[in-house]
Amino acid sequence: MSELTTIARPYAKAAFDLAVEKSELDQWSEMLTFAAEVARNETIEDYLGGMHSADKLTEIFLSVCGEQLNEFGQNLVKVMAENGRLKALPDVCAQFMVLRHDYEKQIDVEVVSAVALDEAQLDAIASKLEARLERKVKLNCSVDETLVAGVVIRAGDLVIDNSVSGRVRRLSDALQS
Repeated sequence: MSELTTIARPYAKAAFDLAVEKSELDQWSEMLTFAAEVARNETIEDYLGGMHSADKLTEIFLSVCGEQLNEFGQNLVKVMAENGRLKALPDVCAQFMVLRHDYEKQIDVEVVSAVALDEAQLDAIASKLEARLERKVKLNCSVDETLVAGVVIRAGDLVIDNSVSGRVRRLSDALQS
């Protein structure tokens, strides 16, 4: 686990708790996503890495964010700047989203197939995964022709490789052992 991930955890938890308390999960998701993108900007990264005061960093950061942050979002930026933690904003955003998905019992699932799947196939995959994972499933689909046929499904730590290339790879491994 990276140092920034460890640093980000209490900020993400505090933001999440406040968002739940105020019923503003969508607004906080948007604010943190925007602030994370600002923190990733090359020019802003240079400022964050420099020897600037917390007040100056806060002023610069909030002037870039404009009205994208509400009063509480601005306070989060101020506190993180005072503690020299603005570089951790992308990790705060990522951890906030994990907390939100857990709270909403939702999971993002990556489905990679050899050919484009039709709506009925996607619905079948989604319903089976929802039953297995006991969560709402959001499918992110892509096509990779190197799979030859079949699909690879990734949901968190779960990987289901039902592709021809995956089967050939497993057969090759079995024959070599």
